[in-house]
Amino acid sequence: MANGGLKAALRSWVQRPDDAERLPADRAARLLHEAENHGPNWFWQTDRHGRLTYLSDKIAAVFAAAGIDPIGAPLTDMLRIAGGESIGDDAERTIAFHLSARTAFTDYAVAPAAPGESERSWTVSGSPFADPYGRFEGFVGTGTDMAAVRRSDAAITRLALFDSLTGLANRQRMRISLEQTLAQPAYDGTALFLLDLDRFKAVNDTMGHPVGDALLSQVAQRLLRVVADAGLVGRLGGDEFEVILPRIGSRTDMATLAQAIIASLSQPYFINGSAVSIGCSIGIAVSPDHGTTPDVLVANADLALYAAKDAGRGVARFFNDAMLDGARIRRQMEDDLRLALSLDQLRIVYQPVVSLDGGRITGFEALLRWEHPTRGLLIPADFLCVAEESKLIEPIGEWVLRTACHDAAAWPGETRLSVNLSAAQFANPALPAIIANALARAGLAPGRLEVDIEEASLLRDMRAAITVFAALRGIGVRLALNDFGAGQASMSCLRRLAFDRIKIDSSFVRGVSDPEGRNAAVIRAIATLADMLGIDTTAKGIEYHDELAALRELGCNDVQGFVYGAPVDTAEAAARLMAEGGALTPNGPKAERAPRTRMLRSTTIEVNGERRSARIRDLSTTGALIDLVDFDDGAIGSTVRIDTGGGNWTAATLRWAEDGRAGLHFEYPITVERRMTIRRR
Repeated sequence: MANGGLKAALRSWVQRPDDAERLPADRAARLLHEAENHGPNWFWQTDRHGRLTYLSDKIAAVFAAAGIDPIGAPLTDMLRIAGGESIGDDAERTIAFHLSARTAFTDYAVAPAAPGESERSWTVSGSPFADPYGRFEGFVGTGTDMAAVRRSDAAITRLALFDSLTGLANRQRMRISLEQTLAQPAYDGTALFLLDLDRFKAVNDTMGHPVGDALLSQVAQRLLRVVADAGLVGRLGGDEFEVILPRIGSRTDMATLAQAIIASLSQPYFINGSAVSIGCSIGIAVSPDHGTTPDVLVANADLALYAAKDAGRGVARFFNDAMLDGARIRRQMEDDLRLALSLDQLRIVYQPVVSLDGGRITGFEALLRWEHPTRGLLIPADFLCVAEESKLIEPIGEWVLRTACHDAAAWPGETRLSVNLSAAQFANPALPAIIANALARAGLAPGRLEVDIEEASLLRDMRAAITVFAALRGIGVRLALNDFGAGQASMSCLRRLAFDRIKIDSSFVRGVSDPEGRNAAVIRAIATLADMLGIDTTAKGIEYHDELAALRELGCNDVQGFVYGAPVDTAEAAARLMAEGGALTPNGPKAERAPRTRMLRSTTIEVNGERRSARIRDLSTTGALIDLVDFDDGAIGSTVRIDTGGGNWTAATLRWAEDGRAGLHFEYPITVERRMTIRRR
């Protein structure tokens, strides 16, 4: 189709700001092509007699399908007023009038005058144009496919009101729906469920965002199936979902539905051939009891969700007024924590790290304490969540780093300092500079600082973690992976990052001396792996002497825990290093044991078939402390029998013996109350 005239018209429309130079014809043609093919608009042109000389291909195709060639035909014959009338029937208000009067017109609603095309909906606009001498040449104009516009508007609306990943209602639509629901008086009793997926972040971090997205899509489908027609399901963002239930009945019904949701979402998911397991916590608020406006209802459901997660996750909680008190307490603690740094209420205590080969202190781990003016001494577990939520964890962590480096610089020898880094600190690109500055200001050798890093901090962005590791190694500090084994990707971290030390999680230490348990085998495997990689190992949370002996045998390098007493201040730490060359003697219980009943009672014990008198000093369901003089040390570890009361003989293992006393561990638990009753008879 000829389009030279239209190009000329476009050139007359598209001018530079100074009107001195017009666009070249090829650029005008490209503009025309782009406009025609990437949107609902199209172009047309007539000669001075109103006959079409140009029509965009996509519109010409509509007429061609009906066997009509529009080029050369009068424009007025090709279009009809939207509604079916000929556009010439009302000359003063139609396109024909404007063509005759040579005046511009805008947005006339029309349809193609072609068989079977009356349902199409277009609008057209046009203006007269002249040649360089001012002589009238015809009309040039545009058209718009209103059906395409409506489809585009619908798509925009969908993007604005629906979640693109799951297809669920998004935050905006959920709010609009909640407002509309609460405005209906008949809907008193509307329930709002706020859902948070448990362990989703770990899946997203360890398996990647594509798996996380696929998991969210499956969660959405399960939610839709469980809720069905009872309510509206939406995704607020991340792993947060919401359900509005306008007609649900009693709280029993709400609780039943909540449990059904938790049960459904907790079933395994299968993604890319792998099984993935997560959980779900739910907070529930009900109008009008818990609020009559969207803001109040959502805020109270959020408090209930916080309580559900605090209760151990995987549960649902209804809002109650006591939760408001808890929120006030958290807000007050946040305000207090903001003042704690400036008022010098924070302090550091140091827990010794002791070598299992020689029993000498090799370093100290810095532990934070808060001397709260009204609540007394608080440990991090009491306020760490508040610090993270209020974004105070970074300044507090930096204060700990600088203060601990200053303290450690005064310790004798090459004693190492261990400092924990929060996830927020590790994610800070300025971390290497902050550490270097802290070391320089304290005068502490970089090799004496060991930073403890949590697995979750690394998994957030492994590429960034590798970069940070390289920078910290450049400074010369040592790197430790904290709570090894507690997460889901500890081995992956070891494979990709070069650590100097791994700290074995205390959950593996509990029961390590139990011959029937598997913790000893796990720790031996960890210690062997670390040794092959040239990595030191520290077992955390040691409380009993028998754990020390077991860990030494299993190949661990160092230990730390309350078996060496409570953490101390920096002066006492220095004193311990000076005393006996840093040798430290463990104290505390010999072994983990059940609560014991104090007593002083004569009994009989049988050792290697020989019976002798003894006295029970305390008794529990699993063991006893006895007085027994002239004991043969060679019998330690052997099985003996003891009368625990009233002629009830119990088999036991002789665990230790010193200073005329011995510890027994019963082969099978006993009932202490019954033994005491027999004794009183």
